[in-house]
Amino acid sequence: MQAEVDRRTLLKSAALAAAGSGGAGAAAAQSAQNSAGAERPKTTAPAGATDSHIHIYDSRFTAASNAALRPPDASVDEYRLLQQRLGVSRVVVVQPSTYGTDNSCTLDAVAQFGPTVARGVAVVDTSVTDAELRRLDAHGVRAIRFNLVMRGGTTTVDMLEPLSKRVHELDWHVQIHMTADQIAQSEDLFTRLASPLLFDHRGRIPPEAGVRHPAYAVLRKLLDAGRTWVKLSSAYQDSKLGPPTYADIAPVAKAFAQAAPERMLWGSDWPHPTEKAGDKPDDAILFDLLADWTPEPSARQRILVDNPAELFGFPGRG
Repeated sequence: MQAEVDRRTLLKSAALAAAGSGGAGAAAAQSAQNSAGAERPKTTAPAGATDSHIHIYDSRFTAASNAALRPPDASVDEYRLLQQRLGVSRVVVVQPSTYGTDNSCTLDAVAQFGPTVARGVAVVDTSVTDAELRRLDAHGVRAIRFNLVMRGGTTTVDMLEPLSKRVHELDWHVQIHMTADQIAQSEDLFTRLASPLLFDHRGRIPPEAGVRHPAYAVLRKLLDAGRTWVKLSSAYQDSKLGPPTYADIAPVAKAFAQAAPERMLWGSDWPHPTEKAGDKPDDAILFDLLADWTPEPSARQRILVDNPAELFGFPGRG
């Protein structure tokens, strides 16, 4: 059955493969599902630019029985239209909480994108076998994710330490989605973890607290130690001011980017599963935020190309 699924999806997406792997090209920008607007970003993406955080949803794959979030389908082909619009050519597919520890949908998406331009982030629990971890690695997975914000998740904070040790042996990292308060309360745990860490969505630091929030100090210490990364993504989830500037998010994002540009990544968080249809953000605006937060082109080159290539093992540096 899985082989039939793989064959059908690969045939369906073949016509769009060149556009997805080759960046924006000369074609006119067009709208994509789950993204407002149709204009290209004002900022030109460098060659090899990576969207380090997207999700794929596909009703051919069964949602976990306890899934709290069950968005409609959001396909590889639909994302390729956005990829073309933004001018990014590499992508990291992050396993959504919807599918629990069944990573079939994410692996299928990575296969559709192709091994030179896509990597995956899986969700596992402590029952995962070494053989399964090796299988995931062979299919392009380079990290595991803990979503400790979303209710109904299949992983718990007590699984972090043992799983970090196991995936470190594969040269993977652990991706963490926590609230800022959770991060502040877990500093001792983070210092014990064997693997590198990647924190989603700016550590979810509330804009009203900004760099004064204890989570910022925790993340700065981890960044300074050289084993942690932060994703400059999903500004809309915490902003009270909203588009087009998301100005209340800027102070923390700029502080992170100025402190450690070599430890930052950018992601769109398409298809924005926390946002209702009709309220989806404009991904071109989200992409242009990076130029406001990091005005130097050399810093954006690091964030969009070099850093994800290092962390996820993409070939070359663009």
